[in-house]
Amino acid sequence: MRRDSKLSSILHVLLHMAHANRPFTSEELAGFLDTNPVLVRRVLAGLRERGYVGSGKGHGGGWSITCDLRKVTLRDIYEAVGSPTVFAMGNRVEQPECLVERAVNDALAGAFDEAEALLIERFKDVTLADLSDRFNQGYAHHKGNQHDHPTSGK
Repeated sequence: MRRDSKLSSILHVLLHMAHANRPFTSEELAGFLDTNPVLVRRVLAGLRERGYVGSGKGHGGGWSITCDLRKVTLRDIYEAVGSPTVFAMGNRVEQPECLVERAVNDALAGAFDEAEALLIERFKDVTLADLSDRFNQGYAHHKGNQHDHPTSGK
């Protein structure tokens, strides 16, 4: 079963934009994700409506961050991209006639709902600035890593 990676993908491009001193074209952002620029524009248009990103036309134009990274949470972005399904698992049959399957569905539905609510609630505790800080720490460690030589195979 294919996973929905929209949230992860948009967070990926938002961090690229947050660490650049210039706007990115839809084609450049699509290149980061190995996807179609039209899909990138479609998702970013929703974020533009909420004031998280902006776009400029013409030479030197493109997409850029317009929000305060400390004030935008993962939950904000999750909702902006349409609140995608959190879990790929689900019931075998949604409206079963079998009483055994109904019992299974009831048990799973409750567990799925609780787990999803907990995860989405946790998204409110993580800001884009937190992700940016994690990137900066990883980048600093990566730069200082002495065995990061191209011939080392790492």
